[in-house]
Amino acid sequence: MSLRYAKRMDNIKASEIRELLKLTQKPEIISFAGGLPAPELFPVEELEKVSSKVLEEQGTTALQYGPTEGYEPLRVEITKRMEKVGVECKPEDILVTSGSQQGLDFSGKIFLNPGDIVLCESPSYLGAINAFKAYEPEFIGVPTDENGMIMEELEDILKNNDRVRFIYVIPDFQNPSGRTWSIERRKRLIELANEYNVAIIEDNPYGELRFEGEYYPAIKHYDTEGRVIFLGTFSKIFCPGLRLGWVCAEEEVLNKFVLAKQGSDLQSSTISQMQVAKFLEEYDIEAHIEKLKKVYKKRRDLMINTMKEEFPEEIKFTNPEGGLFTWVVLPEYMNARDLAVKAIEKNVAFVPGGSFFPNGGNENTLRLNYSSMDDEKIVIGIKRLAEAIKSMMKESQKA
Repeated sequence: MSLRYAKRMDNIKASEIRELLKLTQKPEIISFAGGLPAPELFPVEELEKVSSKVLEEQGTTALQYGPTEGYEPLRVEITKRMEKVGVECKPEDILVTSGSQQGLDFSGKIFLNPGDIVLCESPSYLGAINAFKAYEPEFIGVPTDENGMIMEELEDILKNNDRVRFIYVIPDFQNPSGRTWSIERRKRLIELANEYNVAIIEDNPYGELRFEGEYYPAIKHYDTEGRVIFLGTFSKIFCPGLRLGWVCAEEEVLNKFVLAKQGSDLQSSTISQMQVAKFLEEYDIEAHIEKLKKVYKKRRDLMINTMKEEFPEEIKFTNPEGGLFTWVVLPEYMNARDLAVKAIEKNVAFVPGGSFFPNGGNENTLRLNYSSMDDEKIVIGIKRLAEAIKSMMKESQKA
């Protein structure tokens, strides 16, 4: 059989993270690969209770179609989450999506024609790169440092490219680097976007998971012309299996997303939306987030301290103030894909960093997740990874 597929399928590759996660299903594997929340912290009993109440009190509504924009009480609750990141909005400014990943796909569908340019941090989130690739754009990675995207580099790119449709950023505890943008760069990004008339896709899955230091307002907080599209999610602060996220945008822009959703899945799960809304009504989500932060901070500290003790001095890594990831830079002569093979042999998994660069290169980098493994596995896993690194370094020196 030789079916004829759309040309766009040539640009869509299997997610390296998803493929690695298949390997991590083996019980003996210690996985630092996925961006998984800690499953033992899911509020299973509370969700069982609210699910029963939803079905008892509003069962026929919960099992019926609902409006594309989303369940109204949940949209009201989402506006409260937006207040926490410094954004005042109304329920009408919110579209509930099937995870923020759907918001990324819709962003590509709405803004991109083949050959248009997407600007992103270098490195950037692999899931976003893959979502945008379906719409056949070109990518330009903007260099970054510990304060986020370097604005002088961004301005130079904008001056010399008139096909830029949007700038995609993760300003808080970025995936994969763990870095957070300074306030000055958030403000400057808005100024440049206004000057060069481009949209900003602000992806914020981790912003509420700050362990220390002060919260920074979202980039959308500084938006003066309605060109920032904010993507949020319950996956990292609540439960990813419910697949609920949201888009916050101005009316004209949000209407485009509503049309895209009507053509995609009509609406997100009614019962899931009602379950979350009922949980937010009856339980303290802030207390739940505080519990997550306490556990994740402890695990981050443990991973970072173990890396300091076990890794060779040549290995560099970030120490994020929140989120789920640290970013590791190996010596240039080392390839993280080769290291991943050695690590799997020692029953440790991570994601090689090259996949986070849309135009390739930087194969001496990797991403580690510290949220999903318990303390003992973090220590054992990092020690095994250190052994694999040292072994590979010795082999390189002999060669």
